[in-house]
Amino acid sequence: MSFSFKGKSDYVRRPISKAAWKDIFSWFKMSGSGYIMLEPHGGFMDSVPADATPHPHRDGVLYIVQYLVFWQGDGGTAAPTAWLDDFYGFMGQHVSTNPRRAYVNFRDLDIGQNVVVDDVSTFDGGEVWGERYFMSNYRRLETVKAAVDPTDYFRNEQSIPPLL
Repeated sequence: MSFSFKGKSDYVRRPISKAAWKDIFSWFKMSGSGYIMLEPHGGFMDSVPADATPHPHRDGVLYIVQYLVFWQGDGGTAAPTAWLDDFYGFMGQHVSTNPRRAYVNFRDLDIGQNVVVDDVSTFDGGEVWGERYFMSNYRRLETVKAAVDPTDYFRNEQSIPPLL
């Protein structure tokens, strides 16, 4: 029997109140509920400048929230994915905004996918998800991609497009 999962992520930059946590915990009593993992940040990570590496989410981040749902077999996706989408929407009031940031290693195709024109991914097609994963580093990464893979040979739904 096969298992499948879907995940999403958020960054938390301000503490979530105790009262809000009571509301959050109520979601886990619902049908199809999944899990969350809280990954702490801070400490040394705060001292690394946002443009020092492709990963900019450092200074001021308290933790990452990873949302996960699982299901067994080929069917049964409706309840877990509906719960995930609804809970993710609910959590928007407690997490980073403008843009709502996400961690690239928890790939989330719901936030956007590349638009391919003439067999090359476009900057505009990747900008929405690129800014959420990489913030201001996104354009720099596209410049690197243009130098090392200008034909966009190495491509997936959310690969960095070459800035041509």
